[in-house]
This record gives sequence, structure tokens and C-alpha cells, in this order.
Amino acid sequence: MFEEASEVFDNMFKSSFPLTFIVFIPAVLILVSPLPAEAAHEFTVYRMQQYDLQGQPYGTRNSILNTEARTVEAEVLSRRCVIMRLADFSYDKYQKALRQSAGAVVIILPKNMSAMPQDIVQFMELEPEMLATETIVPVYFAEEDNELLSIYTQTLTSSSSQGSLSAAEVLLHTATANGFQMVTSGAQSKAISDWAITSLEGRLTGVGGEDLPTIVVVAHYDTFGVAPWLSYGADSNGSGVSMLLELARLFSKLYTYKRTHAAYNLLFFVSGGGKFNYQGTKRWLEDNLDHTDSSLLQDNVAFVLCLDTLGNGDSLYLHVSKPPKEGTPQYSLLKELETVVSSQYPEVKFSMVHKKINLAEDMLAWEHERFGIRRLPAFTLSHLPSHRSAQRSSIMDVRSVSPSSRHGAGEPPAGPHVDVSKLSRNTKVVAEALARVIYNLTEKGAPGDLQIFTEQMQVQEEHLSAVVDWLTAQPRAAQLVDKDSNVVSTLEYHLSHYLKDVKRHYVKADKRDPEFVFYDQLKQTMNAYRVKPAIFDLLLALCIAAYLGMMYLAIQNFGLLYSFVRRITLPKAKVH
Repeated sequence: MFEEASEVFDNMFKSSFPLTFIVFIPAVLILVSPLPAEAAHEFTVYRMQQYDLQGQPYGTRNSILNTEARTVEAEVLSRRCVIMRLADFSYDKYQKALRQSAGAVVIILPKNMSAMPQDIVQFMELEPEMLATETIVPVYFAEEDNELLSIYTQTLTSSSSQGSLSAAEVLLHTATANGFQMVTSGAQSKAISDWAITSLEGRLTGVGGEDLPTIVVVAHYDTFGVAPWLSYGADSNGSGVSMLLELARLFSKLYTYKRTHAAYNLLFFVSGGGKFNYQGTKRWLEDNLDHTDSSLLQDNVAFVLCLDTLGNGDSLYLHVSKPPKEGTPQYSLLKELETVVSSQYPEVKFSMVHKKINLAEDMLAWEHERFGIRRLPAFTLSHLPSHRSAQRSSIMDVRSVSPSSRHGAGEPPAGPHVDVSKLSRNTKVVAEALARVIYNLTEKGAPGDLQIFTEQMQVQEEHLSAVVDWLTAQPRAAQLVDKDSNVVSTLEYHLSHYLKDVKRHYVKADKRDPEFVFYDQLKQTMNAYRVKPAIFDLLLALCIAAYLGMMYLAIQNFGLLYSFVRRITLPKAKVH
């Protein structure tokens, strides 16, 4: 019996390592393989701007993410997806994530952007700094919901607790805590080829001769912010476009009747690419001044009035590159604006702001400078005193509802918004001033408080409000509005309703030396998976390896012991 047992054990010990290898390796592979990820939440993210302008890249260069979530409170952010709420955002925290080569940054936005506290609205002051240079770190924005806030809270708790623990405790906590793996769907971003920026023009032809003076009214319709899909541009420049359409409606009525059909041509231009150095206006001027022999812009242009950010405030600024000379149509408009404001709206502060065109800068300040470069007399009217105001390029520029529904009585929402009553008043100011110029009312002795647009001809506040509501119902970033966009077709419809000879103008970037380049993958789906951290798999593998090593040594030692016992007992058995 002993001999048989000895033979069995002998064979087993001789084959112990192969047996260990064959039996335990499948178990090791199963145990150290990643645990199945549990889908915790799926949500939409909006990527930060990515574009090239005049050869200079801006924004984020990457659009792919697959890494663990952390908050900025964690000590190590390298290759991690840093989640932060807009309420807690600061430029220093943002720079910390970039310096540590974070895998991505996700900024959670509140549900109601127009009702945020004033300190949060200061984020719009930081948007230009975020876009000033390019970064390889993907930066996303996500709208707040309960599931996303829960993920943020759990991640914050995990990240914050590590700072007060010992090294061993941190290691244990990191190995045992649940985490979130953030993964985006979609490919790496790439340049969009043959993208066309669309602009629209229409006219009201004057009566009384061929060489009539032309007044041009301009407003750009596109928007800009740190994230294209979140750029709704209520005040900048939804207010300017709505005012232009209302002016087109009012003067089309005046030009319908022979008695009020003036000896001025009125040319209305809704430009695209305004936020990208007024590319639409630049091409329109080239088409009209360089590539044709018949254009209203080549003849007798009285002045060009650009409308930009006019939906709020009790101030109006007429921005000029060159102060108008007395006796010119430009000077007449300046004086008529002063007359209307002082006589009819004394609560409004009106002034002229003079700023020379700086061709050394990459970006022009205002749209009228495009016309000034081509030696056409032009102004920009705005309630903003400076072109550097952050309100002109912010995702905070959204449409707000009445103050009573979101705030205390009489308390205005923080940040930029459109006050339709003030937009209506400003539209009335511009309409009255233009009418006084066109009909030469001051020289005819008309008093300053004479109102032309009253009763059936009055400015329709409901119409202005409806247009602003429609414009701000969708983002209008230049990268999102193509020639087949609903925005373009609807604007074209409204212009055609009031004006004649409505036509489109397109601008595409030069393929050899493009002035602008847009990129895709600006809107993506992100999944948050509930997983154990990667270090958990590593520690598990080490524990299993240690266990197998101990088992192997134990078996080997047991074999040696058995051999020793066998050598002692077998001779004695033979003696018996």
C-alpha cells in the first residue's frame, strides 16, 4: 500500500508545477480581468471651441476621452477626467488641471443659466482667457441633472478625503473605493472642408432719380462663446438682428405709399461670420466693390449703420473710426440721434465713442471697421461702451423670462439678457432718427419731439420679442449654421416679406491659405461607468500571485517532507 501511495505522490510532485500552471492560470486571468463596467449615466457634452483664424489655432485640439473621474481637489490629476461645477470654477483650478496634463475637463453648468448669482456670471469674463491659446486637453461642458450631480458628489468625496489620510490609508481607499470611468463616443475631431458662411441682403429702392444716396443697415446673426453648441447670443446679436427686421418692416410700409416714398435707397444686410472677424461682410464688400460694375455700394453711400448688442441698458454709444464732418449725412445721423434721445427719451444717455482702426490687431473691434477699411462712412450703435465687453462672446448671453418668474419682484436676472421693453425703445430711437435723416425733417423745421412711428406704424414689441425668442431657441455659432440651416432660411423668408431683391452671399475659406478653419465633434455623448479603479486590479493580481507562490512553495515543501519520511519508513517496512 505504501509503495502504491508513494508512486502516486511521486508522480504528483513531479508534475506539481505544470499542474499549478494549468489549473491556476485560467483562474488568474478571470480574477485579474477588469470587472464588468456598470453604466451609471449617459449624457450630452458640448466641447470647447476648436478653430483656426488667420493661421492661429484656438481652443481644444482633442475630442476623445476614456479615463477615470476626479475633482480638482485630488492631489494627482494627470490623465484623469477633472469634473467641476461652474459654481466652483476658477481660472486657477482650470490651469491646475491643464498643468498636470489632465485627461479632460468637464464643467457642469446649472440648469438655469439666466438666473445665476452674479459671482457665477463672472465666468464670462474668463471665457476669452480660456480660448486665448490652444490646449491638447479636451474641455467639455455638460448641463446639470440629478445623476450627474450624484457622480460629481461621489467623486468629490473620494477626491477630498485623500488629502487627510496617510499613505497606507490612501492606497487602501483608492483600491477599494468605487470610481467612474468617463468615456466619449465619436472619433477624433477633424477639419470641416468647404464650409460656407451665408449672408443675406435685401433692399428698398428710393424714388426720384438714379443717383440716389444709399443708407446701409447691417447686423450679424451668428453667435460666439466658449462652446459653440451653448452660444445662443440673445443680446449679441439677437437684439441687433431683431431690430434690423423691425426697421425693414417699418420702412417697407413707408415706401409702399407714394407720399412717404423717400429719395433714399435702403440696403439691409444680415451678415454671417461676424464673430470670426466679420468674414461675411468682408466677402460681401469684395463682391460689391471689386467684382461687379453695378452695386449700390459703389455709388452714393450716405452711411452704414451697424447694429450690435442693443437689448438692454439705458445708454447708447455710437462707435466711429473717424468723427463725422459737419454737413455730411453721417453728421446728420449723429445729430438726429441726439435730438430724438434728448427730446423723447431723456432717460437714455447718448454719446459718440471714437476709436481708430488698428490694422495691427488680428481681430477688428466692430463691424463698421470692415466698411471703414474700404473707405465707406460707417458706425456701430450699441449699448456697450467698449468692444472688449465679455457680453459679446459668452455662453451666458441667453434669453431670460420675466424677472418675477425667476427672481424677486423687480430683481433683474444676473448677467446679460434682453429686456424687450428697452430693445423696443432703442428700436424706436433708431427708426425716428433714420426717418428724420431720410425726410430731412430738421431742416424742414420739425420739432424734436415729433414722433413718426405711432399708432399703426408703431414699433411692435411683440414682434421684437418673438424674433428674439426664435433666434435664441437654437445656437447660432458660425460652425453650426450652414447654407441649409433653418436659421438662414427663416431669415431669408422674413427679409423677402419686407424687402425686394433678397439674395444670399456665401464665403468659403481659401483652400491654400484659409482665413478660418472649423472642426467637427463639437457635440458628443459621454458615458459614466461605475468601476473599480485600475489600482484595484493591480493589487488583486499581486494578491493572487502571492497566493499561488505560497501554494507552490507549500506543495514543494510538503513533497520534500514526504520524501524524507519515505526514506525513513520504507527501509523499516522491508525489515519487517
